[in-house]
Amino acid sequence: MLELNDDEALSAEHLDSQVQRAQDQLLQLKRQQEQIEKQKRELEELSRRQEELEHGRAEMTDKLTRALVVLEREAYSAQNRLEQVRLARESFAQHLELIEAIDPRSWNPSDLHKELSRALSTVDDARTEYSDQRSRLQAAEAATGEASLPDATTDAHQSGNGRSFFQWLQIGLALTLPLIIFGAIALLIFFWMASK
Repeated sequence: MLELNDDEALSAEHLDSQVQRAQDQLLQLKRQQEQIEKQKRELEELSRRQEELEHGRAEMTDKLTRALVVLEREAYSAQNRLEQVRLARESFAQHLELIEAIDPRSWNPSDLHKELSRALSTVDDARTEYSDQRSRLQAAEAATGEASLPDATTDAHQSGNGRSFFQWLQIGLALTLPLIIFGAIALLIFFWMASK
């Protein structure tokens, strides 16, 4: 009986140690599983961030490339516009200087016809240059939407504020039209009442 008890005791101790070892292994495996799961989460996060990086790089590369093309075009257009403005400014300054130099009081009375022709020619040249430069600038302004230079007109009937007689006539008609309509309606009512 003692032998059986010793065997049973050894066997129980042996089983207990095996159970303990199994629990230790299980605990170690759980730790390894937790560590592997943590590494898996870290790798998934890294993979997600790497995909985000690749997507962001591709998106921004595309946007920045397009923006650079647009900006290069705008810079070229602005440079051309600036050159046109510079040329127009120089031309206008030259013609203004020539026009301001016209002094009818200094003309020789015997050469009045010749001097007057020369002065009119200078003014006509300035008008032609103004119209040419204005047309060039308007073509560039159409793209940018900027305000254009005033028209160089030779209308003899032009009066204050740059409006012609016909424009003032239209404005007057627009202002008096309500009075004309009201008067016509009043006359119709008057004749209708008088006929009853």
